[in-house]
Amino acid sequence: MKIVFFARRFYPQIGGVETHVFELCKELVKKGHRITVIAEKFDLPDNQKKLDSHRDLMSINIIRIKSGQNEFLKKFRIWIEIFKQRRILLDAEIIHCHDVFFWYIPFRLIYPFKKAYVTFHGYETKFPPSKKAIIVRKISEILSTGNICVGDYIKKWYGTKPNFVTYGGIANKSEPKKNDLVNKSQLDIIFVGRLQVDLGIRAYLESFEFINKKNINYEFQVYGDGQLRDEMQKFGIVHGFVDSLDVLIKKADIVFSSSYLTMLQALSARKIVIAVYENELKKDYLKNSPFAKYIYICSNAKEIAGVVERIAIEPWKSQSMLENGYRWANSQSWGNVANTYLKLWKI
Repeated sequence: MKIVFFARRFYPQIGGVETHVFELCKELVKKGHRITVIAEKFDLPDNQKKLDSHRDLMSINIIRIKSGQNEFLKKFRIWIEIFKQRRILLDAEIIHCHDVFFWYIPFRLIYPFKKAYVTFHGYETKFPPSKKAIIVRKISEILSTGNICVGDYIKKWYGTKPNFVTYGGIANKSEPKKNDLVNKSQLDIIFVGRLQVDLGIRAYLESFEFINKKNINYEFQVYGDGQLRDEMQKFGIVHGFVDSLDVLIKKADIVFSSSYLTMLQALSARKIVIAVYENELKKDYLKNSPFAKYIYICSNAKEIAGVVERIAIEPWKSQSMLENGYRWANSQSWGNVANTYLKLWKI
């Protein structure tokens, strides 16, 4: 099958959607499908070289379009750029948009009988979601042939009726060592993600004010970047974004994260996950997930510090949760995610 994906960002850019689309492409290529990804162009020469070499290796056809900076004119530039690629759209058997269904709206009218789908990946940073955001998603849902929602919470907060719900997958299924917290004299804690307010960074930061009063021996390292970088550096080492987290997560004892894919990766490595929510949407994001019982979900800094203290004092009490989370996470593969897409497309 000839499949075209639309995505705002794509490999080697880093993020949850970028990883989802990239891993999905790899699985579909393995199954013999021909994949084209249309994404925005970005100015990272070194990464572009890396991208080109991987494109040849994986046989993924990647088209980068110029979108410009002006937000008002951006959609028109995108439509013009996509129009230049109309032959690819005409030949495609499946069109699938990752969040950006508005990119395809004019072509939905031009090709009314072509199957066009959408995956809704996340939520807006402002809470509650704006009426505009909800309306845009509803229009995308109505105009699409079908949809996949990343997370069950989308049904409640956006009124979307999903054909399928997914939480992503894991790529590395190697057997990790057991997390031997009992014999550890120091807790290795890492944070993974964007250093933005909407990810509950303030709560993680404030938790160290409580942790430091508990006489807990720990080391804190941060893998991410953003507006709160300087504040993070007061409590740990900030490394910025990294290409691969596998080795870093394996070395950690506790992973601070509120992102589905990072939490899955940590669970598959037998690591304790502490996730925080600061509003009702994020609470549903975490508590309505199928792995909620395998992670610690907190609402504030004091709760986070309390969990860390309990782990330091009674580490054996987390062992059963770790093992159950490990078994569940390792049942979630990108191959299964790809099969979900094939079911949606009825292939």
